[in-house]
Amino acid sequence: MAVDYIVIVVYLAGMLAMGWWGMRRAKSKSDFLVAGRRLGPGMYSGTMAAIVLGGASTIGGVGLGYQYGLSGAWMVVTIGLGLLALSVFFSARIARLKVYTVSEMLDLRYGGRAGVISGVVMWAYTLMLAVTSTIAYATIFDVLFDVNRTLAIILGGSIVVAYSTLGGMWSITLTDMVQFVVKTIGVLLLLLPIAVVKAGGFGEMKAQLPTEYFDPLGIGGETIFTYVLIYTFGMLIGQDIWQRVFTAGSDRTAKWGGTVAGTYCLVYAVAGAVIGTAAKVLYPKLASPDDAFATIVKDELPVGVRGLVLAAALAAVMSTSSGALIACATVANNDIWSRLRGAVRGPLGGGGHDGDGHDEGGHDEVKGNRAFILAMGVAVILIAIALNDVVEALTVAYNLLVGGLLVPILGGLLWKRGTAQGALAAVAVGGLAVVGLMAAYGILANEPVYYGLLASLAVYVAVSLATRPTDEATLAAWRERLAGRALEPQSEPAVPTPQ
Repeated sequence: MAVDYIVIVVYLAGMLAMGWWGMRRAKSKSDFLVAGRRLGPGMYSGTMAAIVLGGASTIGGVGLGYQYGLSGAWMVVTIGLGLLALSVFFSARIARLKVYTVSEMLDLRYGGRAGVISGVVMWAYTLMLAVTSTIAYATIFDVLFDVNRTLAIILGGSIVVAYSTLGGMWSITLTDMVQFVVKTIGVLLLLLPIAVVKAGGFGEMKAQLPTEYFDPLGIGGETIFTYVLIYTFGMLIGQDIWQRVFTAGSDRTAKWGGTVAGTYCLVYAVAGAVIGTAAKVLYPKLASPDDAFATIVKDELPVGVRGLVLAAALAAVMSTSSGALIACATVANNDIWSRLRGAVRGPLGGGGHDGDGHDEGGHDEVKGNRAFILAMGVAVILIAIALNDVVEALTVAYNLLVGGLLVPILGGLLWKRGTAQGALAAVAVGGLAVVGLMAAYGILANEPVYYGLLASLAVYVAVSLATRPTDEATLAAWRERLAGRALEPQSEPAVPTPQ
């Protein structure tokens, strides 16, 4: 394993080095939180694919393939479909808003009265997403170094917190680009063909396994529908995803770069399911489907290649973890703390600040956001150590996100008649309905997100129609932002767009 250890250590050291390099570029709030809004299509596509394809998509995707065969790809397929829908239909408009958070978008659209409660819901979602991603380090470091769970979480989490705190989105963008390359080589170009060959090829796999393993709908229609509700719609509204859209250098980059990333997700989905199916042939009696990835890597790959593929798994977890961490810290600082301390906010909710990274109240915004990433990172590590059931935690987070925020966000983008009162009612009723239904049906049941979403939609439409329309001045300012004619309140130096 010595060669494998060297590969992993070099990879981890490279992550920290890129964090240090990113720190030198993060001179303003825009640099620190959204990479200066100037990523080109190549870098944007790679980093977007990296954040949406995390440990659940890699280790979990292979596990679903082990359990259900090719239809196990559906979870990651719905993630890819959500990213495609976001990129084609919404990303250009989102990028033109020049905001930092989803709650700021709600403030713009509804007149500054819908952001606080949505910020709390979004913060809870991003916090739990970061926690569940951090817990995944325990599985990987156990395979690598045979260390206990707590030490693994501290080791992996500390590296992510370190490079994220140093350079913010610039560091995360650079590390995600490396992680995208490592995942592509490790999973698609190495593990996939080796797993199929070791299993005897597709002919032998079909001979050894039941026919339902090769049924594209074998996982079940209800499960696929639930994946669409949670993951496809979750991709449309999550702060971690929107914050990447905000990094795009142009409308075209946001649209077409995201489309490339979404297509890549579909390929990755099929690859994970095929690897899991091959693992079922090789190891038919594993204790847990989620052990399939680690087992096939540990037993079937040659020295050096094994280290690179494990680095790919580590890259998948780190990209999601770092993206969720900066999203959590951004929401906590911009949408919650800044309101509590009564900070001076810029026009249209943009957060007034200058090109040197200070807001109009004289606060150093880069330093402040860096402190929030560090604080949230420490909290994430501590919660990850204390928490055991990651599936339940992530389900609660996604149910609250979709049940509470999907309707007011998409309603704001698509329906002119939607009002602040309707949005607030939708968030409150949808969120409470989801919590109540999870208590009644169980956290992992499908009904909470189904009925919570319907309740949110009904209340949003009814209350919006029963209240006075949003005033024309607010809608005019909103249209200016959507059209890209309102500039972000910050002077930025002219810097070439990275490709």
